Amino acid sequence: MTRTIAGRAVHPVGLGCMVLSHAYGTPPDREAAGRLLNEALDLGYDHLDTAALYGFGTNETLIGETIAHRRDAYFLASKCGLTGVDDKRVIDGRPETLRRTIDEALTRLKTDRIDLYYLHRWDKAVPIEESVGELARMIEAGKVLSIGLSEVSAATLRKAHAVHPIAAVQNEYSLWSRNAELGALEATRELGAAFVAFSPLARGFLAGGVPSVEALPQGDIRRAMPRFQGENFARNRALLAELTAIAVHLDATPAQLCLRWLADRAPHVVTIPGTTNTAHLRENLASELAPLPGAVADTLDRLFRPQAIAGPRYPAATLAEIDTEEFA
Repeated sequence: MTRTIAGRAVHPVGLGCMVLSHAYGTPPDREAAGRLLNEALDLGYDHLDTAALYGFGTNETLIGETIAHRRDAYFLASKCGLTGVDDKRVIDGRPETLRRTIDEALTRLKTDRIDLYYLHRWDKAVPIEESVGELARMIEAGKVLSIGLSEVSAATLRKAHAVHPIAAVQNEYSLWSRNAELGALEATRELGAAFVAFSPLARGFLAGGVPSVEALPQGDIRRAMPRFQGENFARNRALLAELTAIAVHLDATPAQLCLRWLADRAPHVVTIPGTTNTAHLRENLASELAPLPGAVADTLDRLFRPQAIAGPRYPAATLAEIDTEEFA
């Protein structure tokens, strides 16, 4: 089974590389991270996702230093428009900033082209048409082969697509974050774009990787997310118990169940779970093996209806930065 992004066949499960440098506690050292990337390629992963933001450039550098010699083996996606300035994340979609970012990315990644280059966040101070126009010029220059958007609504996607065809939208999508179903999932289908689901395992929660908030390291971004806090976390843990029971009945893991549910939502959905664990690389890749029985999919839809999830997916300040549709 394969999916297509920008005319390129890829496995339905790609690898999100953020966790190797950024966000979830202390990342692995360079040797361990490089070993995992090579193991991923050996196993059959053919779609790697990074960004200028991740580790403020160190994630792109990691990929360049450890697997650039295998460049033809993987579809490479990266992102611009959300970077680090003085060790702080900054949304900046001005054309001159995007031009600088792509050149820095190519240097760090040790490549002459990026297969898919996303606008990581729409900078609301810059018309989307201006930012996408600059990305289109990168295609003309041969630096980028296709362009995408991240954390955008269907309306913004359509505006961007009128400037230049959008190959993919990367928004959060999982059993506990189903905002994509409010418009973006259908809009990508209509426009012939792939829908790339980030955090398909709810930042490790749906895989059983967060037994308690206290178990998260200091500095882990999940500590600030409402769904991982207090009563919200307790209520969401109850849903996880039901998910786990269903997975056991199917002789699968919760992670495999979640990834399979997403793959079955639509034929243009691709997932990019991240991990620092080789066993999880194998586990996630095996999720493609069999479609879910209809009754199981219906049960999951009912259990994880949006109203059953406790807490918003981001703090208020972060929600104000993004453009995706949100449930009332």
